[in-house]
Amino acid sequence: MSEDYLATGTERNDESSKLMEAEIALRLDEPVARELYEDALARSATNDERARALAGLGQIAFRFGRPREAISRLEEARVLWRDGLAANPSAADTLGRAYAMVDQLEPAIAIFRESLVAAEEENDPAETVRFAVLLANAYIDALDFPAAEELLARTRALAPDARDPIFRARLYWSHSRLHTLRGDHMAAARFARKALSLLETTEHTYYTARAHQLLAHIELDRNRPEDALGLLKQGLALLGESGNSLDLSLFRLEEARALTQLGRHEEAASLAMQASAGLAEGRPHDAGRGYALIAGVFEELGDRAKARELYELAIEVLQAQPGRYLTEVYEKLAHLLEAEGQKDAALDVLKKAVAVRREPSQ
Repeated sequence: MSEDYLATGTERNDESSKLMEAEIALRLDEPVARELYEDALARSATNDERARALAGLGQIAFRFGRPREAISRLEEARVLWRDGLAANPSAADTLGRAYAMVDQLEPAIAIFRESLVAAEEENDPAETVRFAVLLANAYIDALDFPAAEELLARTRALAPDARDPIFRARLYWSHSRLHTLRGDHMAAARFARKALSLLETTEHTYYTARAHQLLAHIELDRNRPEDALGLLKQGLALLGESGNSLDLSLFRLEEARALTQLGRHEEAASLAMQASAGLAEGRPHDAGRGYALIAGVFEELGDRAKARELYELAIEVLQAQPGRYLTEVYEKLAHLLEAEGQKDAALDVLKKAVAVRREPSQ
């Protein structure tokens, strides 16, 4: 009998096999994965075993729309791994995206940049492309458009197979987000439709559903609520059980925007309230958009006091990531204050909007 068996009643290679079983279950989206990882964590006897179990639980938390739990689990695993995230690209991918989801862009960018450098040093084209696209999207979220454009332009040359539809769809998706935040809705729609067209030829229904949501967002920016509602209906049907609570809340938020444009204000307010509650912990920036939407509904209904309260709440949330949406909320609040005869206060708010527009990334 080995020392491991005498000490614990099991062989260490048995634990390794159980971790492998858990990792396979995770890749196949099997519900049993969580139970397997929790068992592996309880029985872990080495730092590596504990780190692998924690990383698996972190990835499961992320898939179920709990990014803060994912960050906690993955950061604990990161400390235990001798080589950190460099040798664990899947964990780096999830941890970076979890930080981005809760609007903590600095650590997200640092993780993706470090992982990109490691992939380039290993001459791994697939991982290089993966982290180049993730880093480009983090730059887009941070409104560093020149850095994002440069990286997206370079990524196509790095691709091991630029004909791969998923790779091309991800590039088109990133370009669409970039143009959306720049306010170029025609170009954003063009790239979103290219991404959607490619995804529809694959079996990746989750990404296809999200592409419908992105295109609906763009159509609403173009004041086309009927088209947006059609896209959202198709996207929700595709999402099915593969989406989590955050995905559903994003769809509800876009549906609320569409109902607002159609003049169905009370329905819009109810949906936007549900969406904001669902997004508050996981995607605070989108929750801020929801608060602004509800504020607009109350303003339309004549309840200016409630509208002002919600505009100010939206500003408080959106200030963590200044950009187009923060500017729009400042302008709406200024309009409301002016309507109430508070011209000096309205001017002060407009000055803040101008200051955000003058940021270099704008």
